[in-house]
Amino acid sequence: MAERALPAESLPDAMILGCGRSGTSIFGELFEHLPHYTYASEPPFSDVVATDFSSPAAFKVPRESDGFPPTPGLSFPLDAFLQAKPNTALFWIVRHPLDTVCSLRIGIAKAWGHHPRPPDWRDWLQRPLLERCAHHWTYINRHGFRQVEGRATLVRFEEMIANPAAFAEKVCRTIGLPVADAVEAVAAWSDRVQDSNNERFVEAKTSRSYSRPDHAVRVGRWRENLTLEQAKNVWSMVEGTAEKFGYRFTA
Repeated sequence: MAERALPAESLPDAMILGCGRSGTSIFGELFEHLPHYTYASEPPFSDVVATDFSSPAAFKVPRESDGFPPTPGLSFPLDAFLQAKPNTALFWIVRHPLDTVCSLRIGIAKAWGHHPRPPDWRDWLQRPLLERCAHHWTYINRHGFRQVEGRATLVRFEEMIANPAAFAEKVCRTIGLPVADAVEAVAAWSDRVQDSNNERFVEAKTSRSYSRPDHAVRVGRWRENLTLEQAKNVWSMVEGTAEKFGYRFTA
């Protein structure tokens, strides 16, 4: 059955959520390519609510703003936002915790630069860096996901890397944008998404300062970055939440 084209004003706004270094940035930039959408990466939440929404808008993980008490695990007041924009398409992207922990190290080492911070983040500042990263992953994916579970579309970093074109087409179908209307956009974005650094890979703009040239692949990078002992220690901290997302640890 052919997809029915929707007028631009019928497309939902979109919010991309998840733990930092889980693919939120490159996923978000898909919306820069899609027709009809305007996109903002990590805008202050005050800017989100000030948007005129005259055309479909997409946002990646808004930053906290004074006057907008955040929902635990998130950086903004979810209920208030959904009351104002009830038809927003929410997406939650998750990545294997061991790979995410490796990628979080730069940001967490810089005064816990990823947000939202766990409420007890200061109590963890003297703990080893990998433990801080594991605590961050667990907090966001346990408490943050709990707030949107049942409403958000759950997607996986690994699925995005394995077949970016199919991933992008799935997103188009979720928001009601006919894939036929987004062929060029899907191709342009998916050509950037690679598991390894090569001439085709273009990292998301907001991710570049958080990258380390210490791995050849993105899926399974922990095997290049962690000793087996380190991996086992991290896994002991994330295991319960990881298994809820279907992740298992195999040495």
